[in-house]
Amino acid sequence: MDVLQLLFNAVTVIFVAATMFAAGLGATLPALRAVFGHLWLLVLVLLANLAAVPLLGWGIAALFGLPTASFIALLLIASSPGGPFGAKLGMVQNGDVAAGAAMQVLLAAVGSITFGPTANLLLQAANAGGGVVLDVPTLILTVAVLQLVPFAVGLIVRHYAPPTALSWHPAAATTSNVTFLIVLAGMLLGNWRDVITLIGSGSLLAGFVFSGLTFALGTALATGPRTRRTTMGGVAAVRNAGPALAAAGIAFGNQPAILGALAAVLLSGLAAAIPIAAMLSRRRAAPPHGSDHLPGPHTAGADRADAPRDKET
Repeated sequence: MDVLQLLFNAVTVIFVAATMFAAGLGATLPALRAVFGHLWLLVLVLLANLAAVPLLGWGIAALFGLPTASFIALLLIASSPGGPFGAKLGMVQNGDVAAGAAMQVLLAAVGSITFGPTANLLLQAANAGGGVVLDVPTLILTVAVLQLVPFAVGLIVRHYAPPTALSWHPAAATTSNVTFLIVLAGMLLGNWRDVITLIGSGSLLAGFVFSGLTFALGTALATGPRTRRTTMGGVAAVRNAGPALAAAGIAFGNQPAILGALAAVLLSGLAAAIPIAAMLSRRRAAPPHGSDHLPGPHTAGADRADAPRDKET
């Protein structure tokens, strides 16, 4: 069991680092500057993801009367913005892919710092966790190192050696996707008894409702064309598993019940967000290219100084 736990921890570290390294390889400085150039969009998205969504997670956990493990899992997930699949939902819905990718990496970077204090505050306010208090400095240091350092390295490579970054990006993205599936499978299979007990507890439904409402909240708290606003909804709906897994290991010793609940909440959240994005896609043609989109890592010519900038509407 100890060997399996070590393997699980190692794969989790690889997943988090590879995800942020791929994000850095796919990002560009013009795209990130463009995000900061839209002040109201930036303010509203940060407000939604760093404050409103965590409070929504607490409210849903209390409303459904979730068991302790699921309550903790939902609070951890709600406190962790910037899930990489959020940017992919922009592609699924034919949304503003460039803006979504730029905002996702920004939220993941900011969330590296805010996750610990936010989760700790919610756990204490909700009197959840059996009196466990997160070691915020250790958690911030762990998450920041695992996320910010790989992202910074990837961003530097993209800025100074774009051909190298573009050639490395597919492998990094594949590593991220594969290790994410392995982590999810490990949480489900390694804690299957705890997952089964969640079926009648309302935990799966709570994760589903949380994701759907978060999609709507992220869309409402955004500016610009509808394609961009719904893309911000997708970014908000998919939370970042990395910091939540780090907290589960550091503060809760990878308790099987909490790991199983994390997997259940993550999967039920995707089960809500993906159909919403698919429904939006059916209503849209291929995403337009032009002034309605921020330049970003998936936009041709995004590294040029004259990359197009959109107008707030």
